[in-house]
Amino acid sequence: KDNLINIFSVVSVNVNSPRVKLLSPLGKPVTVQISAVWDGATTVSHEAYQISFVAHLPPLGIGVYQLLEDESSEAVLADYNIYVRNSRQEKPDRVFKIKEMEHSVDNIILENAYMKLWFSGMSGLLEKINTKKDGKNHQMKVEFAWYGTTSNRDKSGAYLFLPDGDAKPYIFADPPIIRVTHGKIFSEVVCFFHHVTHTMRLYKVQGLEGQSIEVSNIVDIRGEYNRELAMRISSDINSQNRFYTDLNGYQIQPRLTLSKLPLQANIYPMTTMTYIQDVGVRLTLHSAQSLGVASLKNGQVEVIMDRRLMQDDNRGLGQGVQDNKITANVFRLLLERRHGTDMNEEKAPVSFPSLLSHMTSLFLNHPVIPMTTNADSGIPELITTFSPLMSPMPCDMHIVNLRTIQAKVDTKPSDEAALILHRKGFDCRFSNRDVGLLCSTTQGKLKVHKLFSKFRVESLTPTSLSLMHSPPDARNISEINMSSMEINTFRIRLR
Repeated sequence: KDNLINIFSVVSVNVNSPRVKLLSPLGKPVTVQISAVWDGATTVSHEAYQISFVAHLPPLGIGVYQLLEDESSEAVLADYNIYVRNSRQEKPDRVFKIKEMEHSVDNIILENAYMKLWFSGMSGLLEKINTKKDGKNHQMKVEFAWYGTTSNRDKSGAYLFLPDGDAKPYIFADPPIIRVTHGKIFSEVVCFFHHVTHTMRLYKVQGLEGQSIEVSNIVDIRGEYNRELAMRISSDINSQNRFYTDLNGYQIQPRLTLSKLPLQANIYPMTTMTYIQDVGVRLTLHSAQSLGVASLKNGQVEVIMDRRLMQDDNRGLGQGVQDNKITANVFRLLLERRHGTDMNEEKAPVSFPSLLSHMTSLFLNHPVIPMTTNADSGIPELITTFSPLMSPMPCDMHIVNLRTIQAKVDTKPSDEAALILHRKGFDCRFSNRDVGLLCSTTQGKLKVHKLFSKFRVESLTPTSLSLMHSPPDARNISEINMSSMEINTFRIRLR
């Protein structure tokens, strides 16, 4: 597990029976949600079931959970409402409770301890969010849109984006099939459009994972001709043509949408996050993949998810973009309150994410890695937990890598390792109370002997980022001291 704090994370695995019992590393029963595995939009598979539970893991560590088949299973089954044309009310299923219904003007509602979401009963798309801490409603309209390409001789290609004007709304003749899941660990709304399967999932867990909405789009534009598909979120945030994107996940760059420029000049790359804000609220779209983003109207964020272009754009590739695959795009939508801000500062050349935002990004880009093994495969009993760090890392410090260094003569590793640390810069005017972060900040200081619990640090010496050069005054240090926004590399000897 990569995240360097004690982590509560929802883990999902597929099993072949709905009668299961799960034991934690300490041997205690764990609450489990059982969800259906679907063949298409409305057919339940009875070959497999998905179980989801909250795993509690130590930083950089391993936790071993035991999965048993148990007739008296106390696992909680998810319920389903499916909005479909010509519905036939109760849909018989031997395991799950599934109700079919007609599309309606009534909203679909999901909620957890932090927020309440309203979705359209016709399209299944998000319409507004209520944040429970301050009781405020925020308009938050999700839509899809198509970009075409210009009718001029030079058209869009792999490198150039030359649209034929503003994006056209994604129009669907029939309302999509909408599948709503209500469960104990998570609830979700899935909409099946022709080119995109759109999921919004709300986790019902305390802490980090419950405070943002997981958005996933499975995009398939393999049959399209010179078109690009974008997801657009329109909010009531007064962003004043400003938005912010990150540079390689390391720093945030303010951007200004200028109406005098052509549309394509207002689109910027996003590596891990983009946000818009006003005096009271910040809306961050965290991304698990790099994409192009824009904020073309006040309060709006849009992200281009896939493009299919039939011609070369004379930049050396020699072909269009026609090798499209079905593409998964995963995001997290985070809405935060801002305190103590004034409008002068909105024009400042720097901006920082909040600590919660950094952690949410880590969650998306360094997820828990589930691994399975058969209990009767003859392997020796595994340790139930492995916890190499003495205590969680400070919230703003991230271990980029801890890896062996090859010996100079032999192909074997030497007795030294490389420890690469990154200290993030964050905006401390966002409240960290009640956000459930299980770590603290230490002004960039770390005592070396308090790093590892199972190992003794014999020596730790600063070196250049690439490990090629050590400064002339390099010596064994007992405390790491890092400034914000810095990355440092150390040679470390463990015993």
